[in-house]
Amino acid sequence: MIVSSSRILTVSAMALMCGVSATSRFSSNAEAMIAALDVRAVGAGLNEPAVLAQYLAQVAHESGRFMWDEEVWGPTAAQARYETRTDLGNTSVIDGDGKLFKGRTSIMVTGGDNYRRFRDWCRALFPDVPDFEAEPHRILDDPWEGLAPIWFWETNDLNRYARRGDIEMVTKTINGGLNGYADRLALYPRCALVLLGYNPDAVASFQRAVRMTVVDGIAGPMTRAAMHGALSELPHWFLSETGVVLAGDDPAPAQMPTSAPEALAAIRGVLSRYDLSLTAKGA
Repeated sequence: MIVSSSRILTVSAMALMCGVSATSRFSSNAEAMIAALDVRAVGAGLNEPAVLAQYLAQVAHESGRFMWDEEVWGPTAAQARYETRTDLGNTSVIDGDGKLFKGRTSIMVTGGDNYRRFRDWCRALFPDVPDFEAEPHRILDDPWEGLAPIWFWETNDLNRYARRGDIEMVTKTINGGLNGYADRLALYPRCALVLLGYNPDAVASFQRAVRMTVVDGIAGPMTRAAMHGALSELPHWFLSETGVVLAGDDPAPAQMPTSAPEALAAIRGVLSRYDLSLTAKGA
């Protein structure tokens, strides 16, 4: 078993996972993700390290490594077809619904039905939630932007696949196929290693630590399975009000804010206390 000390999930840690610089755009989107985890990680099961690694890898891919939170509208030929996508809750006539309900947030919430479903999910947790059907652009306001991928993950029960390390089924549920699968596979070990306390490319160091027969520095199926096993052995974490990831198999339920302004104030308080440093081990 790999023993991991308590740590803080930071913007710099997420930049390491993604292999990018923490630009202002990246930092803003990453901060929204971290703050939303602070509010909803326990309720969504994302306090489980094995689940969190899967979640971060998938959302990192979907958002272009947390660089994009809004679909760039042309419209392209594919985007034009969204105008009449009644299966997504848009109308059957060309009236601007496609652009109005275009992909937004790091999970690219798309279509009128999904905006309504996300609104209703938020209203079950918080009062004073905007009407994202009437004002879809407000989904990019805090705290809603960071909560959208958690809503998608939770309502599609992706934990059933993440808990068994099934990246393929997580991908198919999110994407409808296996588009970008190679990139998702590449991101997963980076996220897993950072959560385990290694540098994101220290695959060989991890392989030696868990005494794998082959130490080749390649994160193939057996190595990914070993990472999943190591993460699964860790105690459940939860993000406390100070932003620290604490260990504990049976943590006390998180105290939910009672209104959207309180939620936003709590999130801003968390972000103001983040330690953006990261100490990692491994080559």
